[in-house]
Amino acid sequence: MHSVDIQTLKNGISEYVRAAAAGEAVLVTDHGQVVAELVAPRVGFDASPDDRVLGDLLRQDLLTPARVPSKTTPPPGKPATQIDRVLCELEASRAER
Repeated sequence: MHSVDIQTLKNGISEYVRAAAAGEAVLVTDHGQVVAELVAPRVGFDASPDDRVLGDLLRQDLLTPARVPSKTTPPPGKPATQIDRVLCELEASRAER
C-alpha cells in the first residue's frame, strides 16, 4: 500500500494509477491526513448481484481472491452430455422442419 501527498500524486499520477490498476491501494494524504484512496475497480456497474456482493467483500478485506499460477489450465471437466446425444437431437430437430 502506497501513501502519497496530493502534490506528489499530481506530479506522478501515471505511476500511482498503474499501481492501483495492478491491485495496490494508494492512500492520498493532504497535510498528513488521508483524504482519498485510489484503487482499481473490483466490480463493473453491470455486474450480477452475486458479483457485487463479492466485490464488496473484497473491498472490505473480508475476502481474498485466489492466486492462480500463470500458464495453468483448469482441470478437465466432466461433460454435461454426450456428443452423440446432441447430434441425434440436432438431426431430429432438422428433420422436423
